[in-house]
Amino acid sequence: MELVKENKDIVIKGERVSPGQAKLLHINIDRLPTGTMIDIPIYVFNGKEPGPTVLIQAGLHGDEINGIEIVRRMLHKKYFKVKRGAVLVVPLLNVFGFIHFSRDVPDGKDVNRSFPGSKTGSLASRIAHHYTSEIFPQIDYGIDLHTGGARHNNFPQVRYTEGDQASKQIADIFNAPLTFSSDLINKSFRKASFRKGIPTIVYEAGESMRFDDFAIKRGIQGILNVLINFEMIDRINPLLKKQERSKHLLSKKWLRAPTAGMFIPKVTNGSEITKGQVLGIVADTFATYNKEIKAPYDGFVFCINNQAVVNQGDALFHVGK
Repeated sequence: MELVKENKDIVIKGERVSPGQAKLLHINIDRLPTGTMIDIPIYVFNGKEPGPTVLIQAGLHGDEINGIEIVRRMLHKKYFKVKRGAVLVVPLLNVFGFIHFSRDVPDGKDVNRSFPGSKTGSLASRIAHHYTSEIFPQIDYGIDLHTGGARHNNFPQVRYTEGDQASKQIADIFNAPLTFSSDLINKSFRKASFRKGIPTIVYEAGESMRFDDFAIKRGIQGILNVLINFEMIDRINPLLKKQERSKHLLSKKWLRAPTAGMFIPKVTNGSEITKGQVLGIVADTFATYNKEIKAPYDGFVFCINNQAVVNQGDALFHVGK
């Protein structure tokens, strides 16, 4: 008679979460000048049966709140009833940035440019060090939730690592409206996880400090798609009635402001475009000129800059085909 194998223990900061358990753990990071301790909360949902361990994290940039809301809704709806494998859920990684409405920590450094970090380095570097030293040994896959920054509104999209077939597979299962490979950024979480052999995807949707309900729902559905595919949770009725297959972009291009002025988009984010189509204009305040921004090819718009007043060279549209 074959013995039933049990899932592995999850151990973070010396605290053990056994198969069949769910716990809220904390990684202590540093104190505010007031002396208040700041830590990273981590929910661990450990299933009884063996399976993969998936990390779902939000708030690596403190002002990117769509991901934080994705995780909050999923916790509230009790979607993480894990029966196989384990799910590690981090609702808010960069607490310092969240408090200050910023993507960075108070010293101005970007945590997502500080991995794998150092225990004696800057605040951002220490956050990265403590986080990765505790999390990386536990996980098999990562889902990193982001939005566009600096008023850039990203249409829901998933980015994976070129040549990493496992991350591409996860991206395809996630099934965001758009999917494409993107370069690994030096000292980013995704690059650090790639070096550890942990396939990781990045979900980009919406813009900083602004909720986007469609982006939030697509993010929740994407995460559920992954967990259901691995048979980690029971099937849940889809949040969205219509889920078309993701469109895979093979090339991408930024369209930049030809001059300084006021930027008026003429297309909606995520829309299909045709070569030569006017996507927007940059005009001066005295109505003496209009500069048109035209589509370089047939494809899609997947990011629009919502900054109304722009300088020459500013990125206005991200398009792909």
